Amino acid sequence: MVRAPGRVNLIGEYTDINEGFVLPAAIDLEVRIASRPRPDRRVRLLLTATNEQVELDLDRIGPARGRWFDYVAGTAREMATAGLRTCGFDGVLSSSLPSGSGLSSSAALELAAAWALAGPTDPATDALSLARIAQQAENDYVGVMCGLMDQFASASGAVGAAVLLDCRSLEHRIVPLPPSVALVVAHTGRPRTLGTSEYNARRADCDRAVRLLSRREPGVRSLRDVDAGMLERQAARLDEIAYRRARHVVRENERVLRVEDALGAGDLEAVGRSFAESHASLRDDFEVSSPELDALVEIAGRVPGVVASRMTGAGFGGCTVNLVRPEAVDELRAHILAEYPGLTGRTPRVWQVRAVAGAGVVPT
Repeated sequence: MVRAPGRVNLIGEYTDINEGFVLPAAIDLEVRIASRPRPDRRVRLLLTATNEQVELDLDRIGPARGRWFDYVAGTAREMATAGLRTCGFDGVLSSSLPSGSGLSSSAALELAAAWALAGPTDPATDALSLARIAQQAENDYVGVMCGLMDQFASASGAVGAAVLLDCRSLEHRIVPLPPSVALVVAHTGRPRTLGTSEYNARRADCDRAVRLLSRREPGVRSLRDVDAGMLERQAARLDEIAYRRARHVVRENERVLRVEDALGAGDLEAVGRSFAESHASLRDDFEVSSPELDALVEIAGRVPGVVASRMTGAGFGGCTVNLVRPEAVDELRAHILAEYPGLTGRTPRVWQVRAVAGAGVVPT
């Protein structure tokens, strides 16, 4: 049996697709695949949630079909392209990750599939390389132009810690989470869908900002190369949307590094301020929040003991991430369950989660 965790991103939203900084943590909501090898090159996989069974010929993968199994098929194709061995198997797939929650169920499925496809031995590559293969599958096969963060977090998570990733150099470092706070995820009850829609549109906005800026700033090849001063100097050369998208990314990169420093110093008030600034920027400049996400953040802000709260993931629904004093977790859950349905007409879900290790074989 293999497992791959979902992730919650503490801060650094839409910075990964702009070669910036992100600070995700792998969490103990996960995808598992129990499998046994087959003598041929076929994969048969049963999804326990629906009893749907799908089959794949590893030598004739074919085009994407617009279904959950595309993440498995795309991963198999990219592993073969990278020269990694893939093996047929009969398997059963289960997940504690809610689909469409913004907790990277797709990346977890890709990483679990990679471990299952490797057969009775570990994948013949390191975690970062496997994450890049999974990202390629999502970009080229599924058609979502995501960055590396989700796959990296699922592959390289650390117990009790987030991991800061530089999405340009791929350097990364462990950022321990203080034991004085718990991680709490609150689900809006509104599923988030990406596909080729708003997510890709936001990426196109960022790319347009880069093209416009690089005409006057030759060193700019991504928004990672832009600082606040440069952006303001060249603001008149950008259309309003490109400017606001760029402003979010530039300031969000700064916030990631501030949160890393604040966590190391135990300055939880500074963490809370950065979370609040991030959420406002995602709502106003990047326009990926929703009334449901805003309501969850507002409720959390009224609960004593909640240190920080913001939307997490790509937005348009999904979840918020909250840093909460352990003694306040039950109170936060109670407030959300009592207040949120009346504000939105939706039913929320709340989980206290732990930061865990990355994908691999489940110990026996």
